[in-house]
Amino acid sequence: MTTDTSTSPRTSTDIAVIGWAQAAISRRTDQTETQMLMTSITDALTPLGLTRADVDFTCLGSCDYITGQAFSFVANLDAIGAWPPKRDSHVEMDGAWALYEAWLRLHEGDIDIAVVTGSGRTSTGDPSLIYPMEMDPYVLAPLGADLVTFAALQARAVISAGLADEKAMAEVAVRSRGKGSVEELLAGEYVREPLRRHDLPPITDGAVAMVLATGERARQLVERPAYITGFDHRTECHNPAFRRLDDSPSTRIAAREAGLGTGAPVEVAELQASFTHEELLLRHVLGLGDDVAVNPSGGALRANPIMATGLARIGYAADHVFAGGTRALAHATSGPCLQQNLICVLEGRS
Repeated sequence: MTTDTSTSPRTSTDIAVIGWAQAAISRRTDQTETQMLMTSITDALTPLGLTRADVDFTCLGSCDYITGQAFSFVANLDAIGAWPPKRDSHVEMDGAWALYEAWLRLHEGDIDIAVVTGSGRTSTGDPSLIYPMEMDPYVLAPLGADLVTFAALQARAVISAGLADEKAMAEVAVRSRGKGSVEELLAGEYVREPLRRHDLPPITDGAVAMVLATGERARQLVERPAYITGFDHRTECHNPAFRRLDDSPSTRIAAREAGLGTGAPVEVAELQASFTHEELLLRHVLGLGDDVAVNPSGGALRANPIMATGLARIGYAADHVFAGGTRALAHATSGPCLQQNLICVLEGRS
């Protein structure tokens, strides 16, 4: 999906990320999503000198299916406050897609500040039982395959295509988590061959909040806004059997439409690679060389807060710009085997 902004009152470079925060990331929390969002929204707004009354629009990313309660996101609105009244929306997606909706909404020109969130608690259920039920009920669900099974199939395809091997995957895990050695990891047993425990993401509860502003307002609030200069997302067939698992056309197209191949090169790429082979595949698809720092934050292999992992990638990419960097790329994904992919390009101005 691309958006023609030629008739919009502002161009995409006039909308920027100006701040973000995340609640404490943990294997399991006793806090509700609303409580986690209370903390992250306050922590995102306070350094900017803003209050909830300054927010014109909110969009929340979460998943009722994982929470196990219809319209569970309604309670999360308490975290932003009911007064003064403000426009709000919700996406049944990672918060990165909530950011996309807020970016579009700001283009309409009648508001200046938006807050987006992503939140979820993986620990409340068993992913191996929950995720198979999300599959196509006629063909895929009866197989009982979960995300790890699908990921193992893709990893085998990526290895067969010569884009990765088990040693390279272990190297990704060591760099991302900052501990262990390749030799130690390769001595571990398989979970789903060719995936070992280190190739899998951790179970993580968490929440992320991010603040967007139009250009003029952004420059009033922060010294160096992270301007969104390219934004696009694409999707592929839901059934992995109908796709080439050693490629990711949706990522490639989204990157092209977001302007990755134009302008200055990116210095940092934050990729939502929940499995080690996904980083190696995405590096190849995006054409990222060794001069690009990939997932300096540790990525999804270090912390994987469900429904917020992609939004956090955009936050860490924005941090690079806040600190003086010129250009950064953020990637988010949804669905089995990189089914749907989003690319956001952020830039700073001198």
